[in-house]
Amino acid sequence: MSTPTTAARSDAKSGAKPATKAGEKAAMRGLILQLVRPYHAWLAIVLVAMVVEVLMSLAAPWPLKLVLDDALGTHHLPAWLEWAHQLGIGRHTLGVALFAGIATLAIAVIGGIASYIDNYYTTSIGQWVANDLRLKIYEHLHRLSLGFYDTAKTGTLMSTITSDVATVQNFASSSTLGILVDIVTIVFMLGLMVWLDWDFTLIAVAVMPFLLLFVFRFKNAVKKVTRDVRVRQSEIVAVVQEGLGQVRAVKAFGRQDLEVAHMEAASHASTEAALRARKVKSLLSPVVAVVVALCTGIVLWKGTALIIAGTMTAGALTVYLAYLSKFFKPVKDLASMASTIAQTTVALERIQKILGADDIIREHPNAIDPGRTKGEITFENVAFGYGADEGLVLRDVSFNIKPGQVVGIVGPTGSGKSTVVSLMPRFYDPGGGRVLIDGVDIATHKLASLRSQIGFVLQETVLFRGTIGENIAYGKPGATQEEIVAAARLANADEFISRMPHGYDSLVGERGDTLSGGQRQRIGIARAVIRNSPIMILDEPTAALDTESERLVIEGLERLMQGRTVIMIAHRLSTLRNADKIIVLKDGIVVEEGTNDELVAQGGVYAELHRIQYDTPPATAAAPA
Repeated sequence: MSTPTTAARSDAKSGAKPATKAGEKAAMRGLILQLVRPYHAWLAIVLVAMVVEVLMSLAAPWPLKLVLDDALGTHHLPAWLEWAHQLGIGRHTLGVALFAGIATLAIAVIGGIASYIDNYYTTSIGQWVANDLRLKIYEHLHRLSLGFYDTAKTGTLMSTITSDVATVQNFASSSTLGILVDIVTIVFMLGLMVWLDWDFTLIAVAVMPFLLLFVFRFKNAVKKVTRDVRVRQSEIVAVVQEGLGQVRAVKAFGRQDLEVAHMEAASHASTEAALRARKVKSLLSPVVAVVVALCTGIVLWKGTALIIAGTMTAGALTVYLAYLSKFFKPVKDLASMASTIAQTTVALERIQKILGADDIIREHPNAIDPGRTKGEITFENVAFGYGADEGLVLRDVSFNIKPGQVVGIVGPTGSGKSTVVSLMPRFYDPGGGRVLIDGVDIATHKLASLRSQIGFVLQETVLFRGTIGENIAYGKPGATQEEIVAAARLANADEFISRMPHGYDSLVGERGDTLSGGQRQRIGIARAVIRNSPIMILDEPTAALDTESERLVIEGLERLMQGRTVIMIAHRLSTLRNADKIIVLKDGIVVEEGTNDELVAQGGVYAELHRIQYDTPPATAAAPA
């Protein structure tokens, strides 16, 4: 019998990823249906409008047939239009021509109205489908665990949200029902052509099977080159995102030429891929044009012979030629759409790859909301690794932190300090063992409830686009101005915010680069203060600060830590002198626990770290003058 914890982790690891090509196609079909289902009423309107367009397209050549065969031939309307005599039309040649002209105008007006309705609603559907798809992808990305982002490329994700969604939008706006209407048009026109002259029609469309075979084979080639183009375009976005995101470091090291070279290589690869794709796509139009010309030539030759023989009228041949042209237009459109379909298929594959990612921290079906916790934290035989091929970072880690304790976590680089604190809010789930808060396995907690119990002050506070007040309130949506100011005062941030031209309404630059490191850290502390969480994680928050900034930040931290359970990752051991307990990690296991003085006296791993930081290094021989 599985425990709730085991079930939760099993749910987290059970995937919905399609394992086969058939599964992938089924998933994409399901995605498309899910996206268009809310707009079924609009789709019905579009479908009706398109049917009207098809009917008007089919009717368009017949006024010309009336003029050629009836106005210039018999000089009166055919029997099936006898009803027009009641309107005084068709008694003479010009009357027939007048009726043909009125019919031409009516067909154009009705077709124009149907076309407007079709275009308006298809564009609306495309825009809203793109909107829903963007939100669906972005929401899913925020549900994925940090494990997904350990290997994913940000540039590729950005390309999918922008370029691939735009491709789907264009397809939904202009092609989805267009394909259906083209197929309906082909069927209707083929029926009318057979009705006009069935054996003549068979001669005219004899090449159709070969053309369709070519189109389907062509589609696979286009899909292959399109996928390569998409990959290259994603690499360009990744290069731009990385280069501009680290522009300060680039300038500091004078490596602008290197970044330009990276961009040049990515851009050249994308250009070459696009040219290869164009080479394949350019083959389609000439082939279809030659086939259309061949069929038209056969019809002209054979039709002229039939007219001479008296078995076909000039009007019938004209209608037939018009239908033949219209018949091959949807065929040509469908052939041209092979490229569009291939691009859309590749876009949907990339989108489905994100939506199919199942690296999600899942809640247990009966997850609980324990309310405000006391702050006791227990690790029981916890093991964890970031990937199957990377080995374990933590191996059988066990310790207990009492409510209200200030606990330091130290150890050599790579010992697993950051991994330990990442498991507490379930950024990752352990591969073995349990993490408990107040004696309850956190796998049974609701995620929102669990994470609301934990506040963070990191080594580098990340600020978001917006005002300083909004950045402080990021830790507590709906916070009042009084709460924001009170939190800033406790964090020693009010003194510099008040001096700014717009105070708490001052805008910060991207990532807060317009503020100093100490100012950003104090805003980060204010963000944690306003959250008022019973558990606080501090990840070396003063490591990169000058002496004066460090003093102000420490004062804010001391106020923040009062009455809370505090876990502090520290490389500067002086910050842990007054900690209630220090946990020492090495090679993924807990090797020592105790206070600063106890661990120094033991002469173990902590004592060695302490000696390296504070003891005088061994004397060396003096260099010759």
